Amino acid sequence: MTGRGTMFPSEHSTYRDAKTNALVHQMTSHASINHATYFLQSSFTPDDRTLLFTSYRTGSAQLFEAGFPDGEIRQLTDGPAIHPFSAAFHPSGESIYFVRGGSVCELDRRTLGERVIVEFAGTQLGEVSPDRNGEWITAAAKQGAQSGLVCGHANGTEWKFIPFPRTVIHPQMHPLDAEWIEFAGDPAPRMHRVRRDGTGLECLHQHDNEEFVVHETFLGNTGDLVFTIWPRALCRMKWDTREISTIVEMNAWHITPNRAGTLVLCDTNHPDEGLFLIDVATGGRRAVCLSESSNGGSQWKTSRYALKEDFERARSEAKQGALSWMEVSTDTVYGPQWTHPHPSFSASERMVVFASDRTGHTQVYVAEL
Repeated sequence: MTGRGTMFPSEHSTYRDAKTNALVHQMTSHASINHATYFLQSSFTPDDRTLLFTSYRTGSAQLFEAGFPDGEIRQLTDGPAIHPFSAAFHPSGESIYFVRGGSVCELDRRTLGERVIVEFAGTQLGEVSPDRNGEWITAAAKQGAQSGLVCGHANGTEWKFIPFPRTVIHPQMHPLDAEWIEFAGDPAPRMHRVRRDGTGLECLHQHDNEEFVVHETFLGNTGDLVFTIWPRALCRMKWDTREISTIVEMNAWHITPNRAGTLVLCDTNHPDEGLFLIDVATGGRRAVCLSESSNGGSQWKTSRYALKEDFERARSEAKQGALSWMEVSTDTVYGPQWTHPHPSFSASERMVVFASDRTGHTQVYVAEL
């Protein structure tokens, strides 16, 4: 039996990492795709006692939670599939924002009641990003051929579509000033910002497709940005001056800073040497554990953005329809997202969550620091 509120036995097990001897908790084992929230959001409730994840075990992408470390699993959503990487906790941990089609929704974890915050008809929305108080929310969007982002209040008011001429990825509210949103344009130039009301749009860094800037995010509560120039370096940008400095030269891939902005958690690829913690002040790095993920996507073997011809080739090879990050498709360019570790910190920052298909199916793992 499945459905909202259905309980499943714990799937918890542990092992010691072969590289660092860290204790790693395997939280899921179902023979389906199971992955944590996107690397820009924490998968843990504020008390570190419950882990949120997406699973396809019922036939479509739905939200589940598991008591940590070895509690039961509870199904949170059912019905039409959610966007699998869209979920984000309200800062209180009492509710979850997520996307289903063109709607931004909120789930009450206590009652499992859902409410539609806003619906944009004929639109596909991407992952949501609330501000630090959970009052304002933004998400990437596509209305027909028009790309852009949406932003509005969690009470359902003041929502608007902000158009942009290229695909928009990963919009995020500024942690210190919710008037500002940083977002990525795909392909280059990548980093942009815009005010919440749609004014003040500007490019933060001019570069071409040969400078493969990816996975930019805010450096914790410093208000600065941190990003990778794949696969060469992890860099920092001052929000006010746009001054760029190199933190460390390495193949850091998906990145998640701690709240203080003193450490950056990352996975690695080509070669995959596992997960690392990087000291922002010194560039020193410490291995956390191996991921052993397959890290799908031919584009990560290059050092430039995927262009139209890359997607056309992938579409021809896959013999399927339009490929995009929103569809989380099985394309051969950026690859199935569930094959990437996407590490993130727990709420206490004493653990890290990641995904791995090391066993043949993507499962959720938690490594103790």
